[in-house]
Amino acid sequence: MTDSSALDPEDRKIVTLARSARARNGVPEGAAVRDETGRTYVAGTVSLDSLKLSALQTAVAMAVASGATSLEAAAVVTEAETASDADRAAVRDLGGAGTPVLVAGPDGTVRTTVTAG
Repeated sequence: MTDSSALDPEDRKIVTLARSARARNGVPEGAAVRDETGRTYVAGTVSLDSLKLSALQTAVAMAVASGATSLEAAAVVTEAETASDADRAAVRDLGGAGTPVLVAGPDGTVRTTVTAG
């Protein structure tokens, strides 16, 4: 478990944004990513009959759609213990294998940080 107060302020910000998206939208997961210019993209789980995306996949898609060419970091707030392989792949596709993915519980406490690789 990582002490959230020990996080870089920019990483703490994306965890807070991800947590807010989860709570505000009443979805299973919230996520946020930070692109190479410092812009952030925030999303929740998408669950439609015709489209199913995790929160992190949605946040990456929003970054790509907005013109981001790379990612500095990603965060997901979830009940799961770690980021799924599909989530890590989405982050890796845009940010590269070394991009950190912070995985936090619903209370915002970062449980682990994994790389997208």
